[in-house]
Amino acid sequence: MPFLELAIPSPLRRCFDYLPPKGETEAEQQANIQPGMRVLVPFGRQTLVGVVLVIKTETSVPTNKLRAVKSVLDTEPSLSPELLKLCQWAANYYHHPIGDVISQALPPRLRQAKPPRDPVVEYWQITEAGTTFDPTELGRAKKQISLLTLFQREQKLSRDQLKADGFSTNLLKPLIEKGLICETSSPLPPVRHTQTPPQLNDEQQVAVDAVSEKLGQFAPFLLEGITGSGKTEVYLQLIAACIAQGRQALVLIPEIGLGPQTFSRFEQRFLEPMALLHSAMNDGDRLRGWQAAKSGSAQIVIGTRSAILAALPNLGLIIVDEEHDLSYKQQDSFRYNARDIAVKRAADASCPVLLGSATPSLETLRHAIDGKYHHLQLWQRAGNATEPEVEVQDIRDAELHEGISSLSLARIQDRLKAGEQVMVFLNRRGYAPVMQCHSCGWVAECAHCDARMTVHFGKRSLRCHHCDFSQRLPSYCPDCGKDELEHKGPGTERLEMGLKQHIGHYPIVRIDRDTTANKGALQSLLASVQDNKPCVLVGTQMIAKGHHFPNVTLVVIVDIDTALFNPDFRGVERASQLLVQVAGRSGRAEKPGTVIVQTHSPDHVELNSLVQRGYHATAIDLLNERHSLMLPPASFMAVVRAESSLLASTEEFLRDIRKDLHPQGGRLLGPIAAPMTRKAGRYRAILLLLMPERRELHRVLGLLCEQAEKVKAKNSLRWTVDVDPVDLY
Repeated sequence: MPFLELAIPSPLRRCFDYLPPKGETEAEQQANIQPGMRVLVPFGRQTLVGVVLVIKTETSVPTNKLRAVKSVLDTEPSLSPELLKLCQWAANYYHHPIGDVISQALPPRLRQAKPPRDPVVEYWQITEAGTTFDPTELGRAKKQISLLTLFQREQKLSRDQLKADGFSTNLLKPLIEKGLICETSSPLPPVRHTQTPPQLNDEQQVAVDAVSEKLGQFAPFLLEGITGSGKTEVYLQLIAACIAQGRQALVLIPEIGLGPQTFSRFEQRFLEPMALLHSAMNDGDRLRGWQAAKSGSAQIVIGTRSAILAALPNLGLIIVDEEHDLSYKQQDSFRYNARDIAVKRAADASCPVLLGSATPSLETLRHAIDGKYHHLQLWQRAGNATEPEVEVQDIRDAELHEGISSLSLARIQDRLKAGEQVMVFLNRRGYAPVMQCHSCGWVAECAHCDARMTVHFGKRSLRCHHCDFSQRLPSYCPDCGKDELEHKGPGTERLEMGLKQHIGHYPIVRIDRDTTANKGALQSLLASVQDNKPCVLVGTQMIAKGHHFPNVTLVVIVDIDTALFNPDFRGVERASQLLVQVAGRSGRAEKPGTVIVQTHSPDHVELNSLVQRGYHATAIDLLNERHSLMLPPASFMAVVRAESSLLASTEEFLRDIRKDLHPQGGRLLGPIAAPMTRKAGRYRAILLLLMPERRELHRVLGLLCEQAEKVKAKNSLRWTVDVDPVDLY
């Protein structure tokens, strides 16, 4: 009798053995069930969707205790053997339950206990009979007559075209029944003309040649190029070379907001089918994109971090744009880094992986310096564009207008009068980060977190940006009853209101999470900037990367000090990356650009190093500093987090699981309170592991996880493991 080893989404870090469905012969079982197929199984009192990992002839569980699979949901494997192997590697590396990892490799529709629905028909075409049919013979069916006439003119129509022309797909049924039109899976013939690739400069050509030579074999590359140096053009020409070999290309982007513009730019260059994958898509669209990737019909797949687990049977190239970006690291549940999995997946698929950035992470830069990655560099801007001039502006004792100095305000007005655009950057949304009573000193704090509430003036509310708790904006101090409440510090909402007072006759476009919450809002706001008319773009890090605004000639960075003085050991690295990325939005076309960095710390060593010597030299200094302190990437780190309704229970749990651990040559610190101890009403503590060798880190983590699963949790305690964490929160 065969036994099925299944991955089931549960908190347990192991697989589960089941019997095949009842009523089938052994031959039928072997024919109907394959690894990678989804099955419906009883699990405790629940019924869950599992995935078959192995079909085996032996089990360590007594047969009379095994339960049978209820049904098989697939007729063919949803996940290939290669993707199953990748998921198992990721589960081991990140010490996360295999069932949850494999579940996240499936689109949401396939995590449900239903057979996969066939892809929705997207295209219809006229038949030979319909071509010669007289529409007037349809009698009084005026809408059918109009629709058939449209088909006779256009030959083939898509669902979107029908909707745009005011026709419901319900009208298609009678025409299909009459044999006048039929469904088709082939897309519409492109009516657009692809752009001719521009001539590459010498640096770009070297990069394209180097990666092209490695197509068909594993080779990791770092493409370090200053902002505006034409990294995207390198990507496009490498993708063309990959497609020419009949292989698929996967392009990872850091932000959902970059998806539509990236897709549009690629459409201008390629006629080949493409798929877009990200979490903001509805379940139906995600399933269709996933199926297009799995079938191989989508030769180019563009997506955010989750796309690294998409099914790609003919993978020939992986590109990770802005590889340094923190959004590639998932911060809850399965805490994987898509950039690192991309390198592993490229090795498994024997294809190149290209990590691109103007400000590479210190981990990636270390690999390039050590020769583990091929290092490609682009030091000149594409076309006739030049790097912007950066000015450090001392704002100590300066008059500020809602956070903007008088000098910066005057420069903004000058650029607008010249018909140019300005970007004002502040990585803090809302009106003000602090509300305080001037009379008694009361500060508005979150009732559920160790954090202050942010003022959102337009919505007349106080909101916690950590747990999303909100309350009405008070008019009087709740402690002393006086009306001397002050808003301290600027946010993007306050900047927008302040700018309107001085330059309200020019458009001011604010882009942050608050203004882009609705579907299509970001694209609409970006379109209002891309017409190149004079305006001021105010925003957070959403506007700091990937966007090309050719008429932006001045960037004002309002508050860099908060980032520079972040207590995290990666604080200066991230501040440097952010400053360079934001500065790179200026002067990207013919007109020269300027960047004004407002600061209360004009003598800050790293800030001046960055301005005078550039990111690369500053990063080398930071690498040397990390090495002297034995901090990543000079060592390997993991954080074990625990949270519960009582802090004492959290710390007791962490003490229990670490007491018998004896790491060799490393450090095991804790339990200590997390930097934000209370969040969303729960108390959090951490264990911090620092090891000189990766192997030792994983050995200790393996023992720790075994011990943790034996300890009985109290007070609704939950715990997670974070390998290669990007922060300690």
